[in-house]
Amino acid sequence: MLTPHYGQPRYRVIADELRERIESGTIQPGALLPTESALTAEFRASRGTIRQAIAMLRDERLVATERGRGSYATPKRQQGWPEGGSAMETRQRQVPADPELAALFAVEVGVPLIEQQCIARTDGAVEAVVRTYRPLRAMR
Repeated sequence: MLTPHYGQPRYRVIADELRERIESGTIQPGALLPTESALTAEFRASRGTIRQAIAMLRDERLVATERGRGSYATPKRQQGWPEGGSAMETRQRQVPADPELAALFAVEVGVPLIEQQCIARTDGAVEAVVRTYRPLRAMR
């Protein structure tokens, strides 16, 4: 539980705590942040306050948010990012469900899915690759 930081808005205190978790590696690059409802309960704050905190981290490029997926930590930043050599590349394509994905999504093998691949690079070297899949119908 956070201790109150007098004179500082609550959303900033929450953003500071989440930033620390991301920068320390407690929340790994590409990992989803806890849901808004989980953060609301943890920090005993309103949903609007949690959203402000996440928006602040999004402005700093520490997190990204995708509709239907949630917010996730982006790759670690270097000093002077993006000039310092860190970059994130996102690719999206339609792929047929292989047997494993078909079982996970409870669809037939070959049903089209959307694959999103995020590649994090630091000074040209790949730091992380995160692939997510979702049914094609979720795109509408």
